[in-house]
Amino acid sequence: MTAPSTPDRIRARLAALQEGDLPVQGGRTLAYVYDAGLAEVDALAREAVAAFSGSNGLDPTAFPSLLAMENDLVAFARELVDGPETMVGTLTSGGTESCLLAVQGARDARPEVSAPSIVVPDTVHAAFPKAGHYFGVRVRVVPTAPDHRADPAAMAAAIDDTTVLVVASAPSYADGVVDPVPAIAAAASARGVRCHVDACIGGWVLPYAARLGRPVPPWTFAVEGVTSISMDLHKYGYAPKGASLLLHRTPALRRPQYFAHAGWPGYTMLNATLQSTRSGGPTAGAWATVQAIGHDGYLSLTERALAATDAIAAGIAALDGLAVVAAPASTLVAAVADGPLDVFTVCDEMAARGWFVQPQLSYGERPPSLHLAVSAATDPVAFLDALAASVAAARASGPVPVDPAVADLLRGLDPASLGDDELDLLLAAGGLAGESGDLALPERMASVNALLDVAPPALREAVLVAFLDRLARPTAPIAAGS
Repeated sequence: MTAPSTPDRIRARLAALQEGDLPVQGGRTLAYVYDAGLAEVDALAREAVAAFSGSNGLDPTAFPSLLAMENDLVAFARELVDGPETMVGTLTSGGTESCLLAVQGARDARPEVSAPSIVVPDTVHAAFPKAGHYFGVRVRVVPTAPDHRADPAAMAAAIDDTTVLVVASAPSYADGVVDPVPAIAAAASARGVRCHVDACIGGWVLPYAARLGRPVPPWTFAVEGVTSISMDLHKYGYAPKGASLLLHRTPALRRPQYFAHAGWPGYTMLNATLQSTRSGGPTAGAWATVQAIGHDGYLSLTERALAATDAIAAGIAALDGLAVVAAPASTLVAAVADGPLDVFTVCDEMAARGWFVQPQLSYGERPPSLHLAVSAATDPVAFLDALAASVAAARASGPVPVDPAVADLLRGLDPASLGDDELDLLLAAGGLAGESGDLALPERMASVNALLDVAPPALREAVLVAFLDRLARPTAPIAAGS
């Protein structure tokens, strides 16, 4: 049995473990985290998380403080999304849970539909296929138009008697553009179908962009037919992780989201989200952040983030070797190679210079790209200097070669037929496992990404699931004091 360790040793071990993580401050991690550059607000938010971490959102009558903070956050968001007085909202653990609940509520609102489906553009966030997988809802994927936005006519044509929800993005994650929400919502409304706008990453940016006088396509509840909106506090609300809002136009639209169960000897279960027990920490952290920043603060942060985004997009457009996929509608930028340049190598070179940019694999006829989520703390000049050097280095080293025979083999594999031994071989061949079978990410990921890029999506999924499964297996316990 492992003996208890001392607080100082535990703190030292935590610090050592964290050394291998990406930095969450400084604006150099352009995915997963969002940095306002406000140290005092961050400290206040962490203090609030700690103060309420033991509180439980399961029962709002037991912890009315959490309910009060949640209602405050919904009221603040109402001003951002042109919400009517009837608008209600729920605080969730993140954008995926908000999207899952939007699908679950739409499904359960239509119990007469025996085989429900949702209609989504091919740029919709993976949370919606995940919802379809979890809830037994068919996902009808509609190709986007050449401008990377959802095609309203094609979306309308895909709606049928089984459709319970239509989804649009504001903006789409992969390309950073806003779908034509009015036309999509009108098509859904004409068929009596709900329309959800996924503004998880844009919901705390686009309203302030509009206040700054920038052109923003309509996407809020001001659009007739929009029934629900998701928007994350832990993205450009700059709150600690674990906070998103799912907003509904009316309480009646939200009601199917609730779960209640009294058919057992224990307490009557009543849940507003997928979770029962919910730590009050994220609620308090989000509330403290929003209270500290306020509308004026968010306006300033948005102005900084958008200015950095504009500068970076312009810099990429002027850089020989890269091209911007689409003019960014908010703070997301995607870039593809414009000529003989390997974007996966560019990502590696940026990492070597202290910047994390996210690689996106090819999809259909779309080439691989690098993806940026620009924060208020991101320095565009430093970023573009590093990018120019990285592009030059990538061009000098050339693309990562993939043997055509290996590519043909990967395209011909049936993921459903692969057992553990075959998956282990693929992990080793891809550079995700050493000779001893130990799993680890290589220092440079371009060769791994190049192999994944030539593999069909289903094979990518199978290999990466196998990798995650093998990573998430305990070895020897951490010794006390180590």
